[in-house]
Amino acid sequence: MAKDIGIDLGTANVLIYVQGKGIVLNEPSVVAIDTQTNKVLAVGSEAYRMVGRTPSNIRAIRPLKNGVISDFDVTQEMLSYFIGKLSVKGFVSKPNIMICAPTNITEIERKAIIQAAEQSGGGKVYLEYEPKVAAIGAGLDIYKPSGNMVIDMGGGTCDIAVLSLGDIVSSQSIRLAGDQMNQDIAAYIKDHHGLVVGEHTAEKIKIELGTALQVEEPKTMPVRGRDVATGMPRQVEVNQNEVEAALHDTLQQIVRAAISVLETIPPELASDIIDRGVMLTGGTALLHGLDQLFSSYLKVPVVVSQDPLDNVAKGAGEMLERMQGDDSTAKKRKKHGK
Repeated sequence: MAKDIGIDLGTANVLIYVQGKGIVLNEPSVVAIDTQTNKVLAVGSEAYRMVGRTPSNIRAIRPLKNGVISDFDVTQEMLSYFIGKLSVKGFVSKPNIMICAPTNITEIERKAIIQAAEQSGGGKVYLEYEPKVAAIGAGLDIYKPSGNMVIDMGGGTCDIAVLSLGDIVSSQSIRLAGDQMNQDIAAYIKDHHGLVVGEHTAEKIKIELGTALQVEEPKTMPVRGRDVATGMPRQVEVNQNEVEAALHDTLQQIVRAAISVLETIPPELASDIIDRGVMLTGGTALLHGLDQLFSSYLKVPVVVSQDPLDNVAKGAGEMLERMQGDDSTAKKRKKHGK
C-alpha cells in the first residue's frame, strides 16, 4: 500500500513527512534546467549549489514565488522527483497528499497547487492553510474553544492567524519573509559598502548575523563580493547592527500586520492570547531577538516553537493521520450499524 505524505511546499525549501516515518526530506525548492534542451539537470540541494554559478545555457529556477507556484511545469517536475525519491507509491495505490498554502491564495493558485501534486503522483490531494498546519505541528491544541495565535514566517510569505475550534478566526498573509530579508541585506551592502553580493552570500549573512534588535557587542563577519566602482573582487566587514538596520523596515511591516490581526478578533479570544501568548514558527522565526521584538509591540508573551523549520510538514502529517483515524472510526460505526 502507498504511504500517505504531508508536504510543506515552501518558497525556499520543500519538506516531506511520510506516514509512520516522520520528516524524511528537506531540500531547497530549486531546479536547474538546460535552456537549450529544456532538460532538468538537477533538483534540490544539487541545484541550489548552482544558483549564481551557472553558464548561460543553464538556469537555476525557483518555481515558487511568495508561497505560490510561478512555474507550473517546473514545480511538477520538482515534486515528481522528490516523491519518486521517497518510494512511497504502492503497487496498486497512490499516496494521499496533504499540501500547505498561504491563507491569501486565489482559487487559480489553489487549483495549480492541487493539480501539481496530483500530476506528480498523488492520489487524493488535500490543501490546508499554512498557519493552521504550523500550529498543529508546533504542538498547539487548536480544536478547543480557546484562542491560539501563530505567526508562520517562511521564505516567501509570513502568515499570521488566530485559531479556535480547529479553524482560522482571523488571518493575514503578507508576501514579506526570508527572501525579502536576503534582498534587504544585499541592497544595504551595495548602498553602504559599494559591494554587490549574491543570493547565497546574503542568506549566509542573515543566518550568521541576522538580528531583529540592536546589540551592544555586535558580531562581525567578512563578506566578499564585487566592487560596484571597479568591478573587482573585494572583501568588507559587516556587523550585526548593520544587518538589523537592513531588516528593520521589513520587520516593522510584519509587526504591523500582526497588530492588525489582533485588532480584529473578539475580546474573549484576545484574553486567551494574553494567557497563552503567540507562537512563532517557520525558518525565519530563528532570527535572533525576533520573539522579543514581537513581544514589545504586541504586549503578550511570544515564544519560538521547538523546531520551527519542521512545523508545517509535521503538522500536515499529523492532520493526515487524524483524518485517517476519523475515517476508520466512521467505518467501524457503519459496520456495527451505529
